[in-house]
Amino acid sequence: TTEIYTLSLHDALPIYTLGQLAEALGCEVSGDPRIEIVGVSTLEQAKPGEITFLANKTYAPKVKVTRAAAVIAAEPLSDTRAATLVSSNPYYDFARTLALYYQPPKPAPGIHPSACIASRAQIGPNASIGAYAVIGENVRMGANAVIHPHAVIYEGCAIGDDFTAHSHVSVREYTQIGNGVTLHNGVVIGGDGFGFAKGNNGRQHKIVQSGITVIEDDVEIQTLTSIDRATLGETRVKRGAKIDSLVQIGHACVVGEDNIICGQTGLAGSTVLEENVIMAGQTGSAGHITIHKNAIVWAQAGVGHDVPEGAIVSGSPAFDSREWLRASAAYSRLPELLRTVRALERRVAELEKQQES
Repeated sequence: TTEIYTLSLHDALPIYTLGQLAEALGCEVSGDPRIEIVGVSTLEQAKPGEITFLANKTYAPKVKVTRAAAVIAAEPLSDTRAATLVSSNPYYDFARTLALYYQPPKPAPGIHPSACIASRAQIGPNASIGAYAVIGENVRMGANAVIHPHAVIYEGCAIGDDFTAHSHVSVREYTQIGNGVTLHNGVVIGGDGFGFAKGNNGRQHKIVQSGITVIEDDVEIQTLTSIDRATLGETRVKRGAKIDSLVQIGHACVVGEDNIICGQTGLAGSTVLEENVIMAGQTGSAGHITIHKNAIVWAQAGVGHDVPEGAIVSGSPAFDSREWLRASAAYSRLPELLRTVRALERRVAELEKQQES
């Protein structure tokens, strides 16, 4: 069954010549521009007629053995039978090439009979609303929305054009979402922030989360990520941010423009990320700190203080990555160093005894 499906999908793909791809992407061809390209693949798995890419020179030896018809690369390649599509940004042009050959299925406009849409909801033109989706009162949604089955939009949300909510997305009350936003399966936007106050009787008392969550234009949030509403004011994810799966954004956080936040990252409340920050996988921050623009937090780092502009930090607690690399190299030598110190202590003790005698 899998083989039949793969063949039918392959047969449905468009065919471009290498010259046509070069024209569409603004690249140059080193080789025969008449070569027909039927698909896109990796260096290792590419078959004749497919195009692949080389963005990291570490993988350059694989070019010699690839079966691909062409390779997207920064310069013409030698030691290979494949033609080269010369690009100033091979990884970006690989992404654009892939988009030419494959687009995920998009449901046709229309509202499934089992969808539940409140009487005062306003849905823009060309919407596709799937089975058992729920849209609450006073929701305002722009054109070309795609709401997959079992997605839920709570009361009072304002959503722009070209919005996509995959199955089991929940957008809580009064959330504001811009244009071109995609929420993948299981994402929760605007859930309550984690706020409790201990009463005089020693019991935890819930603090009402009266703020909102704002998602600006061109944001993509992947599966099972949660972005909390603010206790007061707002939690905001700014334009162009891309957030991976299993990420937790606490209440009143600000995620800056074009941020990359990788999987299993957690931001405690009131963390501010300025523009172009990268949070690698399994990183975390204490609350009420600022990670300034162009900073990078390496994987599994724990940030407990402000991070300067352009800094690269590692470790927990996080500090300068160059120092962390040296410290990591030293860490494996600690048992040896401890043995050396103990031997020196014994030697000193022996010398002291000799002097006393």
